Amino acid sequence: MPPKLIIICGPTATGKTRLGVALAKRFHGEVVSADSMQIYRDMQIGTARPTLEEMEGVPHHMMGVVAPGENYSVARYVEEATACVEDILRRGKQPIVVGGTGLYIDALRQGRSFSAFRPESGHRARLQERAARGELPALWEELQRIDPEGAAKLHPNDEKRILRGLEVWYETGKTLSQHNRETQSLPPRYEGLTIALTYQDRQDLYARIDQRVDLMMERGLVEEVRALLAAGIPRDCTAMQAIGYKELVEAVETGGDLKAAAEEIKLRSRQYAKRQLTWFRRDKNAHWIFLEKTPDFSAVVQDSTEFLKEKGLP
Repeated sequence: MPPKLIIICGPTATGKTRLGVALAKRFHGEVVSADSMQIYRDMQIGTARPTLEEMEGVPHHMMGVVAPGENYSVARYVEEATACVEDILRRGKQPIVVGGTGLYIDALRQGRSFSAFRPESGHRARLQERAARGELPALWEELQRIDPEGAAKLHPNDEKRILRGLEVWYETGKTLSQHNRETQSLPPRYEGLTIALTYQDRQDLYARIDQRVDLMMERGLVEEVRALLAAGIPRDCTAMQAIGYKELVEAVETGGDLKAAAEEIKLRSRQYAKRQLTWFRRDKNAHWIFLEKTPDFSAVVQDSTEFLKEKGLP
């Protein structure tokens, strides 16, 4: 049997961090973050990265491990998070994966290997140069010849995925469709015991998101963005495209309305929460906990504990 991972997922602002800490204490665990933005250093407030007080002494991994200007990928996440999980297991502890980035969670649980994809090889840069020169239609035709199955799922203007399909082919000699079939046919590396959190009433979720954004602004999100820009972090890098940063970068650099930017952050966060719900609902084995407007946290912990014990955790 594969090792068991406790997975706590769901949309933003549903209390995943707090539940992860509580379950870590009950099951002798350590937390591995599955948040594509919490991996960046110097981006504490806008990513809602837990403070030392909120961690309550529970070790947390995969937080603040990458410079904000650095490119990061799901491939690198799987490699580094798997190393964390294996180390936790070797020490006789229980890994608890906590986060809202569904792609990271699924790839980690499945143990999908992306090791053959090497961005430093230069293939990606050359493909991007060709696209910038207006050669995307030719690249699209090339992908159709190489991987008609994969190309059929893409729009001819989907530059990111067209380039990705060609990059995989150049790197590995296999089409992305073939790679996906091979990895998906493998048994998962870990057994995921998934607890998904959301609010019973969607409006309560949205209200909680709005409150969180207001709190981020009070805690100094604008100053955090200014410090990043002052440190020379490019405004177009992946980290600065995150919700909460992109909107404020625009306002800070142009002298725009910060209150309007905050309202835009709330809107984008609510839209993101809807996408997260759509993703996590695909997991038919997830144990969903639906929160009331004022959640009873002790009841959430008890519900989670009972579910995990039923699944064989001591």
